[in-house]
Amino acid sequence: MYALAFARMADSIGNSFLIIVLPLYIGSGVITGQTFGLGTALITGIILSAFGFLSTILQPIAGQLSDRSGKRRIFIIVGLAILAVANFVYSLAGSYTSMLLIRGLQGIGVALTIPSTVALVNELATSASRGGDMGVFNTFRFVGFGAGPILAGTVINGGPYSLLGLSITGFEAAFYIAAISAMVGAILVLVLVEDPAQEELDAEASDEIGFAIFDHDHDSLIDPVLALGIALLFVAMGIALLEPLQTQINEHLGQGATLFGIEFSVFIVAQVFLQAPIGVASDKYGRKPFIVGGLAILVPATLAQGLVTTPLAMIATRLVQGAAAATAFAPGFALAGDLADSGNSGTTFSVLTMAFTLGTAIGPLIAGYLVSFGYVVPFAFGAVLAALGALLVYSQVEETLTGSQETTGGPQPAGQD
Repeated sequence: MYALAFARMADSIGNSFLIIVLPLYIGSGVITGQTFGLGTALITGIILSAFGFLSTILQPIAGQLSDRSGKRRIFIIVGLAILAVANFVYSLAGSYTSMLLIRGLQGIGVALTIPSTVALVNELATSASRGGDMGVFNTFRFVGFGAGPILAGTVINGGPYSLLGLSITGFEAAFYIAAISAMVGAILVLVLVEDPAQEELDAEASDEIGFAIFDHDHDSLIDPVLALGIALLFVAMGIALLEPLQTQINEHLGQGATLFGIEFSVFIVAQVFLQAPIGVASDKYGRKPFIVGGLAILVPATLAQGLVTTPLAMIATRLVQGAAAATAFAPGFALAGDLADSGNSGTTFSVLTMAFTLGTAIGPLIAGYLVSFGYVVPFAFGAVLAALGALLVYSQVEETLTGSQETTGGPQPAGQD
């Protein structure tokens, strides 16, 4: 499990590198050629968003295929290898068309990797430890996500470099580091991770690609995993609202890029410190109270970001928002793991990972549109989404840890007590 967490951290460092690098690289004048009749800004936005939308479409397919094969590890390794190749060939791209194709290749790599990784973590956990394991896994992911942009800015500004007598630009160095990060993740999984034995899996994978919509086993209207996925979609959209509003926020608060960077980062800091202990607590006290409570706290925390008038207040609201999201994340994934048959873990978790990826892709687009109606409007919209998510989980999701903590869940790895 720790090897998977380290691999996910290495991969996240490389992917988050590109959050900073790609817009600067596209705007540097290196990329030229046909724009398909679109403006430069629009084609740049399409390139950046192609990754998220393609990954969203493919994740359920990849998750279901990993269920049918019972081989999670090979999907993770192949996905990370694809990411390594894609990250490297960015350094060779010179046209908008090639950038779009490479970004799509990245989306394929992520789609292969993420559902299988979370499913494997689930299968290596027990119901008594699943919340803590998911918390540790997410902690390492957020460490990588937070470290990547900081390292990227340093690498770009420090270029050019001399490597083996060759001069490389800061952009090339950043792409190489991102490629190496993905390859390190693949090597860690190859050397240190094994799939659970087939006889330990307690269910056969479905032959159909998809997920349940209605719940036929309980009193709720829709399937609880789908309800969790929709709630996570709302959370991701609310979190991603901040990214495209940097200019408006800086003007409103009278601040510069440095303070905005701090405001962006404190959310991740809260995730790093709180995911694991909250996950452990959910193993003891139950999943649902943490999920609903976290979503409920997100409502005022998100709205407050549109109402505060000082950088210090914005930092405080972002910290609270990060704590609230951490309260929902690890227990939410653990609850889905409790509900999943191990043979269908990939399909089950693809609902959650797809929802989060889609939310981070469409959140910035919605924020950019809504801010034209007023500065506070995007944040109010995010608060409404969080409230709907809390209501959805409260009404449609049942607690899985009732009585004994040993509920249905992933099998114990061979040889582990």
